Amino acid sequence: MPSSLAEWLTYLESLHPKTIALGLERVAQVRQRLDLQPDFPIITVGGTNGKGSVCAMLESILHAAGYRVGCYTSPHLLHYNERVRIAKQQASDAELCASFEKIEQARGEISLTYFEFGTLAAVQCFIEHKVEVAILEVGLGGRLDAVNVFDNDCAVIASVDIDHTDYLGDTREQIAFEKAGIMRSDKVTVCADSDVPQAIGAQAQQIGAELWCIGSEFGFTPHQGQWDYRSKLGSRNALPYPALRGAFQLNNASAALAALDVLKDCLPVSMEAVRRGLGEVQLAGRFQFAPGKPTLILDVAHNPHAARSLAQNLAGLPPCPHTWAVFAMLKDKDMAGVAKALGFHIDTWLMAGIATPRGATAGGLAQALRRSGVQGEMLTFDNIAEAVSYAYNAAGENDRIIAFGSFYTVAEVMAVKGLTISR
Repeated sequence: MPSSLAEWLTYLESLHPKTIALGLERVAQVRQRLDLQPDFPIITVGGTNGKGSVCAMLESILHAAGYRVGCYTSPHLLHYNERVRIAKQQASDAELCASFEKIEQARGEISLTYFEFGTLAAVQCFIEHKVEVAILEVGLGGRLDAVNVFDNDCAVIASVDIDHTDYLGDTREQIAFEKAGIMRSDKVTVCADSDVPQAIGAQAQQIGAELWCIGSEFGFTPHQGQWDYRSKLGSRNALPYPALRGAFQLNNASAALAALDVLKDCLPVSMEAVRRGLGEVQLAGRFQFAPGKPTLILDVAHNPHAARSLAQNLAGLPPCPHTWAVFAMLKDKDMAGVAKALGFHIDTWLMAGIATPRGATAGGLAQALRRSGVQGEMLTFDNIAEAVSYAYNAAGENDRIIAFGSFYTVAEVMAVKGLTISR
């Protein structure tokens, strides 16, 4: 049996012939063998984009309120430990290895994917550490995602857009149907997408779930330097803007507060905790500014919807002499759509390959950019490190460098620049 976290992760990658194999049968069987029965409230968070931000805000606010919070998210940027946090601290290698060992002993002949194994281990870890509330981020879709084997007390759907079409369908309604699978009968689902797909409303009606939609059952009003939140259960006024940058973060913050409203009888949260949690929330790789000059902005935007949000954020920044893009993506993503969404804001594209089987080559990216009609100078590099080095050599101190396109892209840039994530 593996003895270190690195050995365990290598082992997990070899267990199942497919990286992604949606379905709950395998993971449910192993859960039953382990008798994993959480006795704490669970908030399940899904969506095309924004789910990581919602999880981070919920975690930060609930921690500020004094609760022992378990938070399971994916993917990680630098270390697997980022995925499993207890009381805002990453689980240690030893804690993860102990949970992995329990899953391994229980699964027997059942083959689990990397994500399924990790999901069971995270919840096992939360039970072991007696958390008072758990936040579980959906990995892919919702209905057949391993996280969905655990019933939730409140579900959040941050947004719905086109992504992962190979697994979820190629229309927004098909994708919405998959995401709606995290709803539970007689429980509230919070939807922060201002254009609620019909499939979500239909699913809520069919199973008897209560649906809260932004702009209806809850919402927000921005003011100069602060904002107000309201829901059918009350309001919270004069709130600070979340520490996470971007105008769309008020949608995510409102969804987080709506979930807390839903659970206020079992998880009461004071105004002080809300203010402190919003002010202290952190999430690497989401419109993240790295220290130093020229300005470096990191964003994991990897689909057109996220790219449009990034473009909106860039439009709100002061002008700069020149904007350089360190751009690398996975080849199964809409490369042209992402480029088109950001084309107006980029002067020079520095395209690089990603060293993974799913990674697009720099040449493939260049073809996608040409198809998208994007203007600006285009340069190709074998790897992200070379593109970053070129950007820093070529950019003036008042220029802007934006690294985006994938979690892989941001992770490699962070590694090159020596940036860390607090543990």
